[in-house]
Amino acid sequence: MSEPVKELRAPAKVAARDVAPNRRRGGDIRVVLSPRTVASTSGFMGTLTLAPGEYVAEHYHPYSEEFLYVVRGRVTARLGGAQVIELAAGEGLMVPTGVPHRVWNPGEEEAHAVFHLSPLAPRPELGHVDTEPLPAAGAAEPLPDVGGPR
Repeated sequence: MSEPVKELRAPAKVAARDVAPNRRRGGDIRVVLSPRTVASTSGFMGTLTLAPGEYVAEHYHPYSEEFLYVVRGRVTARLGGAQVIELAAGEGLMVPTGVPHRVWNPGEEEAHAVFHLSPLAPRPELGHVDTEPLPAAGAAEPLPDVGGPR
């Protein structure tokens, strides 16, 4: 007896350039593939651009692991308040669930990275917990909108 065949949906394509940047936590964060944009059910993916000296404020994800892959430039990550890890283009890092982390660009050129978080939090507003003050310039911006059906 064969398994029933699931109906195939058309692939959902989203360009990062078509997603509004969010600078609330620092850097240029664009949530590209998410429950909101493509009806994903297991996680979300996006891009991060950091100018020289720019950072993403320390935070943690109580429900998700975060995967970070540097495409161009280099970034430094601080995990758990003490462990410092340097990443160059072509290198990735997995941040375990619940571990506070901060990412910054120590270099002299712009850095570009791709991130993925999985599994999803029960509700989008539960996905991040900030543990340091947010950069003043972006503090008034709303949280990245990854919401939608779960």
